[in-house]
This record gives sequence, C-alpha cells and structure tokens, in this order.
Amino acid sequence: MSGNPAGGAVVQEDVDDDLHATFVRLEREIGLLLRRSRAISARLARELHPDLDGAAYGLLALLADAGPLRASDLVARLGLDKSTVSRQVASLVALGMVDREPDPADGRAQVLRPSPDGAARLARIRDVRRARWESDMSDWPADDVTTLADLLGRFNRLGEAREAQAAADPADAGEAVTTRR
Repeated sequence: MSGNPAGGAVVQEDVDDDLHATFVRLEREIGLLLRRSRAISARLARELHPDLDGAAYGLLALLADAGPLRASDLVARLGLDKSTVSRQVASLVALGMVDREPDPADGRAQVLRPSPDGAARLARIRDVRRARWESDMSDWPADDVTTLADLLGRFNRLGEAREAQAAADPADAGEAVTTRR
C-alpha cells in the first residue's frame, strides 16, 4: 500500500472501510425503518377509517402538524405524485376528516385542514402510538431517547433540504453514482 513505515495509509484505509461498513449498516437500518413505517402508516390509516390507505395517514398528520396547506404544498412536502395527493385529499374530504377552505392569501385557491373529527381521530391514534413507544423504550435511558429524537430530526432536516434543492433545480435532482476504489 504505502512505503510509510508507520503504516499511515493502511490505518486510513481501515478507517475508510469501517466508515463504509457503517454506512452500509445505516442504509439497511433506514430501509427497515421505512418498510415498517409504510406498514404502520397503512395500519394507522385503517384505524382512522377502514377505507383509507397509508398515504392518507401521512397527509392528515402533515395537515395537523403544519396547519392549513394547499394540495400543491402537500405534494412538495410529502414527495408524492399530484394524482396520489388529489385522490387521498378527495377521500379524506369525502370521509369528513379534512375540510377545504378558501385560501386567505388567494381566494381562488383552497387550503386543507383537518376537520374537528379528523383531528380528534388522529390525536387518539397518536396518543396510543406514543404510549406504545414509551412502553417499548421504557428501559432506555432518557438521554438515549433524546439523542435518537435529535438525530432523527437532524437527518430529516437534511432530507428536507435535499428535497428543496431538487425542487429548485430538477436537473440536479439525481444522485451521483460513484464507485468505491
């Protein structure tokens, strides 16, 4: 590798291999988390109403968290196809879980917000889910739970920034493919 008698290049290569292995593990764990998240969202949507699918749960949760939004804002924030959002909004409105209102900034447009019934149903489901997490993680030190929440928040902000960049410059949206070594 290197003529360095101290083995500096070899040590750096070991560090690079360890870091790469860590990112392989991270990718696997995030993939598992996302698969579980989709399954959980589908189950939670059915708990909201038997006729809803998983995308509807995420949409209602975002409306509850972010306040009134236009459908185009939902498309941008969730990274879903416009037709998917339109279908989910129509379903949530028809089931009485989302209300449409004139946009105060532009009377020609509409904003969406959870209906009182939709907000109450979502709050009940979220309370049950949080209670389960508290039970499942009851033996975790509080600092570990805080660290997990902080790191997930940081990771999500990174993803939001990447999505905003991709929306601003669609030509640069693809990720570069690189090979190692």
